[in-house]
Amino acid sequence: MKGDKLYAFLFLTPAFLISGIFLYYPFFENFKQSFYKTDGFWNSTFIGFDNYIRLFNDVIARKATLHSLELMLYVAIFQVGIALVLAIMVDSIKRGAGFYRTTFFFPIVISGAAIGLLFTLIYNYRNGLLNEILVSFGFDRVLWLTEKSALYMVAIPTVWGYVGFYFIILLTTIQKIPQDFYEAATLEGVTGFQKMTKITLPLIVGDMKTCLVLAITGALKIFELVYIITKGGPARATEVLGTYMYQKAFTDGVIGYGATLAVFMVFIGLSLAFITNKLMKSEDLTY
Repeated sequence: MKGDKLYAFLFLTPAFLISGIFLYYPFFENFKQSFYKTDGFWNSTFIGFDNYIRLFNDVIARKATLHSLELMLYVAIFQVGIALVLAIMVDSIKRGAGFYRTTFFFPIVISGAAIGLLFTLIYNYRNGLLNEILVSFGFDRVLWLTEKSALYMVAIPTVWGYVGFYFIILLTTIQKIPQDFYEAATLEGVTGFQKMTKITLPLIVGDMKTCLVLAITGALKIFELVYIITKGGPARATEVLGTYMYQKAFTDGVIGYGATLAVFMVFIGLSLAFITNKLMKSEDLTY
């Protein structure tokens, strides 16, 4: 027993060291920096909670928070929802499942920057794919990235990019459910839809909760797609916390306030993850 603990400690130590150096230490340094007013990277003056007071009085930060929460709602509903539908459909087919798994997962291997550039070209007013299709059918060109529509246009590639990730998680979970359950249900006269609602969904609640937590916290890290497609515009219609933090920290040089925005993002992510876990709290189902 002692030998097993020693081996476990030896194998876990590198992971703890890497996490401590590259994750926890930078976070605590960032948290400490949020209490300072900075002039560049080196000249700092301790100002207490002034940055946090500024944050709660910042209209743009409030707007960026609402946009981040809206994107979070879209990814929670559509990323996980579409992934669940696709997983159930692929699980039900006999042939070609491997092709669909590869196809749906493919966007994951594309970088966010590449996806952002791709959709920038698709939305382009003069030569974009969408407008070229409209013109070919005799319609006028459309300005896709307006103040009213820009956030929706950013949400589309955001949702598309990670559906495959949750699809693989849910498909793997569904395929682990013993077929005996479904065979017994068939003998009882349970239909296909009832099998899904009474067997499949209850048995994958835990994994769905995991996907929702990952989707919600991941939405707070959205940066490159928004920055490449709109840069937070037009008129800050797509400004999110990630782009606003980048602007303050690296464009305006207000490092302390940028650190405060980063801490605020972590706080929102942890709070929403905790709430999601509480709302979907259920006993683990074993099979």
